[in-house]
Amino acid sequence: MGPPSEVHVLARLGQAARRFAALVLAAAGSIALATIGAPRAVAEDGTKGVPAATLLAAGELPPPEPRQFRAAWVATVANIDWPSRPGLPTAQQQAEALAILDRAAAIGLNAIVLQVRPAGDALYASRLEPWSEYLTGAQGQRPQPWWDPLAFWVREAHRRGLQLHAWFNPFRARHPSAKTPLVRPHLALRAPGSVKAYGELLWMDPGDAVARAHTLAVIEDVLRRYDIDGVHIDDYFYPYPVAQPDGGDLLFPDLASYLTYLRGGGKLALADWRRAHVDSLVQALFERVRRVKPQVLVGISPFGLGRPDRRPPGVAPGGFSQYDRLYADVERWLEMGWLDYLAPQLYWPIANEGRPFAPLLRYWAQANVRGRHLWPGLFTSSVRAPAGAAGDTQGLGPTRAWPAREVLAQLELLERPGSGAGGHIHFSMAALMQDRDGLATQLQRGAYATPALVPVTPWLDAEPPGPPRLERRGEAVLVERAPGEPAARYAVWRRVDGRWRFAAVPAGERRLAREGADVIVVAAVDRRGNASERQAVRWP
Repeated sequence: MGPPSEVHVLARLGQAARRFAALVLAAAGSIALATIGAPRAVAEDGTKGVPAATLLAAGELPPPEPRQFRAAWVATVANIDWPSRPGLPTAQQQAEALAILDRAAAIGLNAIVLQVRPAGDALYASRLEPWSEYLTGAQGQRPQPWWDPLAFWVREAHRRGLQLHAWFNPFRARHPSAKTPLVRPHLALRAPGSVKAYGELLWMDPGDAVARAHTLAVIEDVLRRYDIDGVHIDDYFYPYPVAQPDGGDLLFPDLASYLTYLRGGGKLALADWRRAHVDSLVQALFERVRRVKPQVLVGISPFGLGRPDRRPPGVAPGGFSQYDRLYADVERWLEMGWLDYLAPQLYWPIANEGRPFAPLLRYWAQANVRGRHLWPGLFTSSVRAPAGAAGDTQGLGPTRAWPAREVLAQLELLERPGSGAGGHIHFSMAALMQDRDGLATQLQRGAYATPALVPVTPWLDAEPPGPPRLERRGEAVLVERAPGEPAARYAVWRRVDGRWRFAAVPAGERRLAREGADVIVVAAVDRRGNASERQAVRWP
């Protein structure tokens, strides 16, 4: 039972006592309401938080909170990152997931991009697609004991103050690493005409309206049922070409559909027709997310080279073209604003001849005409791992191995003023889990030594949350969230020996140790990175 109500208290008192008690209770209620509604009304003993601008002179205020999107992809296809192999017991799968999240938080990341749909399958409970064999060992087999991995990842990521973006492969229907038979409700069995065999792959035909509608339905289902922070699609639109013995490429088997289009009066060339289908998916995805859950970010991670006719000086004109081979007109998506962040895969070293990192970064920054987030993908998995060792999942071996200093140097370029980049994503988490060439340790002690909040997305949400309520208790500060939207993190500054130290604390941590500070300043930060008015307490 809870404490007695005001009615019960008054009923037990005599008339005079009731009048006196009523006055006391009314006064207490007024004080409580005034405290909630007006944070500046504080106790005379100074133990309650006040606005930092009231407590500190303008020159004493802490600096702005650091902002940078720091993420890693967690790939499930072929068990690249998680789980370590198919069919593990639930407890081991969960333990591996928690180890990844703990390492991400400890290093200084603030987001995870988790692959939940590797190939027309699901790493979560779905009525639209079968369970992935990369999770359970056989497509369609439920986890035993039962659990929902995506719900678990979302909950545990948020508990650590990390964003969780759900990563979908838009059209791949079967990967060459798959070993078990397809089962219903896989689209290849429900709508075989919408799925094409291509080399060792099965591929949902982007030109097929049923295939596109299915992908959108899958993403909307996840949007509605899971508390994700972002929807993320990768670079697999039309498949990467499969080389033939004669040196040519295997043709994607959609000519019958294209001829039907021409017979119906269509005028587009084959390449433009294919690009139109990919455009329609990207536009529809963006509009669907805005309608269903508008606070969720839409992110796309394309191949890192732009259109051949627009490549900048220093970048060789030849080589692979996603515009001509994957039919991805990424520059148009930026011009139309059909995304919230772009993560081009800049998977080449700084000194690469023909594909140097810095000119490619400048190219995408200049193409970003609407000022969306630019968070390039880094090929962190190329950091040295012995050939054939665990984690050498790309088959790079020694010829493609980089030292950790290559990734650190790329981060320095991204962080320079005017780079246009507000963050980055590592591919993939395996290299950071293994601390290859000491990279994770160096990040933790160097580039990530100061925590960072995710950048704000003002075109989605610029409304700050309410300020937290602080109370000084001995050598600590107790934090209570304000009414309204709950905080995802607290931005915390401690002034120690005249210098400010910053920390980003998960919202579940309500007790902040003093740690030698004479002033602690706290702001509530919502899921989109908006920060509240700062509140402060001081020790005499």
